[in-house]
Amino acid sequence: MQSEYIHIYNNLINLTRNKKLFFYFTSKDTFSDRLIIFMLHLAFFLKNYKLKINKDYIQNFYDYTFRQIELDIREIGYGDQTVNKKMKTYVNLLYSIINKIDNWENFDNQKKIDIFNNFLEIGDNCKIFVQYFDDYLKYISKLSLNSFTKSVIDHKF
Repeated sequence: MQSEYIHIYNNLINLTRNKKLFFYFTSKDTFSDRLIIFMLHLAFFLKNYKLKINKDYIQNFYDYTFRQIELDIREIGYGDQTVNKKMKTYVNLLYSIINKIDNWENFDNQKKIDIFNNFLEIGDNCKIFVQYFDDYLKYISKLSLNSFTKSVIDHKF
Protein backbone atom coordinates (compact mmCIF):
# COMPACT_ATOMS: atom_id res chain seq x y z
CA MET A 1 0.00 0.00 0.00
CA GLN A 2 2.79 2.40 0.94
CA SER A 3 4.44 1.98 -2.46
CA GLU A 4 1.19 3.00 -4.15
CA TYR A 5 1.22 6.27 -2.23
CA ILE A 6 4.85 6.82 -3.19
CA HIS A 7 4.00 6.36 -6.86
CA ILE A 8 1.00 8.68 -6.71
CA TYR A 9 3.06 11.28 -4.85
CA ASN A 10 5.93 10.98 -7.33
CA ASN A 11 3.55 11.27 -10.29
CA LEU A 12 2.20 14.51 -8.82
CA ILE A 13 5.74 15.74 -8.22
CA ASN A 14 6.56 14.87 -11.83
CA LEU A 15 3.62 16.99 -13.00
CA THR A 16 4.77 19.80 -10.74
CA ARG A 17 8.16 19.86 -12.45
CA ASN A 18 6.61 20.90 -15.75
CA LYS A 19 9.06 23.52 -17.01
CA LYS A 20 6.39 25.20 -19.11
CA LEU A 21 4.48 26.17 -15.97
CA PHE A 22 7.52 27.72 -14.35
CA PHE A 23 8.46 29.57 -17.50
CA TYR A 24 5.20 31.51 -17.20
CA PHE A 25 5.02 31.52 -13.44
CA THR A 26 8.23 32.79 -11.95
CA SER A 27 11.89 33.32 -12.46
CA LYS A 28 12.65 32.50 -8.80
CA ASP A 29 11.61 28.84 -8.83
CA THR A 30 11.70 28.51 -5.05
CA PHE A 31 10.50 25.66 -2.85
CA SER A 32 7.34 27.66 -2.05
CA ASP A 33 6.67 28.24 -5.75
CA ARG A 34 6.93 24.54 -6.49
CA LEU A 35 4.80 23.69 -3.49
CA ILE A 36 1.99 25.96 -4.67
CA ILE A 37 2.04 24.26 -8.08
CA PHE A 38 2.11 20.88 -6.33
CA MET A 39 -0.88 21.87 -4.16
CA LEU A 40 -2.82 22.84 -7.28
CA HIS A 41 -2.10 19.46 -8.87
CA LEU A 42 -2.96 17.69 -5.63
CA ALA A 43 -6.22 19.62 -5.22
CA PHE A 44 -7.38 18.73 -8.74
CA PHE A 45 -6.27 15.14 -8.18
CA LEU A 46 -8.29 14.90 -4.95
CA LYS A 47 -11.26 16.60 -6.58
CA ASN A 48 -11.26 14.06 -9.37
CA TYR A 49 -10.80 10.91 -7.30
CA LYS A 50 -12.61 11.75 -4.05
CA LEU A 51 -15.88 10.15 -5.15
CA LYS A 52 -14.27 7.33 -7.11
CA ILE A 53 -12.20 5.69 -4.39
CA ASN A 54 -12.43 4.64 -0.78
CA LYS A 55 -12.30 7.52 1.73
CA ASP A 56 -9.77 5.70 3.91
CA TYR A 57 -7.46 5.28 0.94
CA ILE A 58 -7.64 8.95 0.01
CA GLN A 59 -7.13 9.94 3.67
CA ASN A 60 -4.08 7.71 3.98
CA PHE A 61 -2.66 9.19 0.79
CA TYR A 62 -3.35 12.71 2.09
CA ASP A 63 -1.55 11.88 5.36
CA TYR A 64 1.36 10.35 3.46
CA THR A 65 1.62 13.44 1.25
CA PHE A 66 1.85 15.82 4.17
CA ARG A 67 4.41 13.62 5.92
CA GLN A 68 6.51 13.84 2.75
CA ILE A 69 6.12 17.62 2.60
CA GLU A 70 7.14 17.87 6.25
CA LEU A 71 10.24 15.78 5.55
CA ASP A 72 11.09 18.01 2.59
CA ILE A 73 10.79 21.12 4.77
CA ARG A 74 13.02 19.56 7.40
CA GLU A 75 15.60 18.65 4.73
CA ILE A 76 15.80 22.30 3.78
CA GLY A 77 16.97 22.91 7.33
CA TYR A 78 14.05 24.52 9.11
CA GLY A 79 13.63 23.92 12.84
CA ASP A 80 10.66 22.34 14.59
CA GLN A 81 8.77 25.60 15.24
CA THR A 82 9.16 26.80 11.67
CA VAL A 83 8.18 23.40 10.29
CA ASN A 84 4.99 23.43 12.37
CA LYS A 85 4.08 26.94 11.21
CA LYS A 86 4.79 26.13 7.58
CA MET A 87 2.82 22.87 7.72
CA LYS A 88 -0.19 24.71 9.12
CA THR A 89 0.12 27.27 6.34
CA TYR A 90 0.39 24.58 3.64
CA VAL A 91 -2.55 22.57 4.97
CA ASN A 92 -4.66 25.74 5.00
CA LEU A 93 -3.47 26.56 1.49
CA LEU A 94 -4.56 23.16 0.19
CA TYR A 95 -7.98 23.48 1.84
CA SER A 96 -8.38 26.93 0.35
CA ILE A 97 -7.49 25.66 -3.13
CA ILE A 98 -9.84 22.69 -2.80
CA ASN A 99 -12.64 24.99 -1.67
CA LYS A 100 -12.14 27.36 -4.60
CA ILE A 101 -11.92 24.69 -7.32
CA ASP A 102 -14.80 22.56 -6.09
CA ASN A 103 -17.09 23.69 -8.95
CA TRP A 104 -14.29 24.26 -11.46
CA GLU A 105 -16.22 22.85 -14.42
CA ASN A 106 -19.04 25.36 -13.86
CA PHE A 107 -16.81 28.44 -13.75
CA ASP A 108 -16.20 30.74 -16.67
CA ASN A 109 -12.63 31.61 -17.62
CA GLN A 110 -12.65 34.88 -15.68
CA LYS A 111 -13.60 33.12 -12.46
CA LYS A 112 -10.82 30.58 -13.07
CA ILE A 113 -8.34 33.39 -13.70
CA ASP A 114 -9.42 35.03 -10.42
CA ILE A 115 -8.75 31.77 -8.58
CA PHE A 116 -5.20 31.58 -9.92
CA ASN A 117 -4.60 35.23 -9.12
CA ASN A 118 -5.45 34.39 -5.50
CA PHE A 119 -2.58 31.92 -5.23
CA LEU A 120 -0.02 32.84 -7.88
CA GLU A 121 1.69 35.97 -9.12
CA ILE A 122 1.50 35.25 -12.83
CA GLY A 123 -0.21 38.34 -14.19
CA ASP A 124 -1.22 37.98 -17.83
CA ASN A 125 -0.25 34.31 -17.98
CA CYS A 126 -3.36 33.16 -16.06
CA LYS A 127 -5.02 32.00 -19.27
CA ILE A 128 -2.17 29.55 -19.82
CA PHE A 129 -2.70 28.13 -16.32
CA VAL A 130 -6.45 27.90 -16.84
CA GLN A 131 -5.93 25.96 -20.06
CA TYR A 132 -3.29 23.75 -18.45
CA PHE A 133 -5.46 22.81 -15.46
CA ASP A 134 -8.56 22.37 -17.63
CA ASP A 135 -6.54 19.91 -19.72
CA TYR A 136 -5.09 18.29 -16.59
CA LEU A 137 -8.54 17.72 -15.10
CA LYS A 138 -9.82 16.20 -18.35
CA TYR A 139 -6.72 14.02 -18.53
CA ILE A 140 -6.97 12.60 -15.02
CA SER A 141 -10.72 12.12 -15.33
CA LYS A 142 -9.99 9.61 -18.11
CA LEU A 143 -7.38 7.75 -16.05
CA SER A 144 -8.05 5.27 -13.33
CA LEU A 145 -6.29 5.75 -10.04
CA ASN A 146 -4.51 2.49 -10.79
CA SER A 147 -2.50 4.18 -13.54
CA PHE A 148 -0.98 6.52 -10.93
CA THR A 149 -0.11 3.71 -8.50
CA LYS A 150 2.15 1.59 -10.69
CA SER A 151 5.13 3.86 -11.24
CA VAL A 152 5.94 7.33 -12.42
CA ILE A 153 4.56 7.84 -15.91
CA ASP A 154 5.20 10.52 -18.49
CA HIS A 155 1.97 12.50 -18.51
CA LYS A 156 1.04 14.00 -21.86
CA PHE A 157 -2.08 16.09 -22.17
